[in-house]
Amino acid sequence: MARVCQITGKRPQTGNNVSHANNKTKRKFYPNLHKKRFFIPEENKWITLKVSANAIKTINKKGISAVLKDAKAKGTLSI
Repeated sequence: MARVCQITGKRPQTGNNVSHANNKTKRKFYPNLHKKRFFIPEENKWITLKVSANAIKTINKKGISAVLKDAKAKGTLSI
């Protein structure tokens, strides 16, 4: 599975390591991903998602059902 959040769609970004002498070398910035299980009361089942820390905060605020609905409409959810 790729390093992509299934809710927000966050993926690795590229940038530079910059040394004290201002030398630049390519690097990647990875999203803060976690594999987490969520319970969906409407369907009475558990699902496992790979989500960013930002997505976990959004789920805590809005609820899993609303967030899943938004992610399906946006096209980031792959289950």
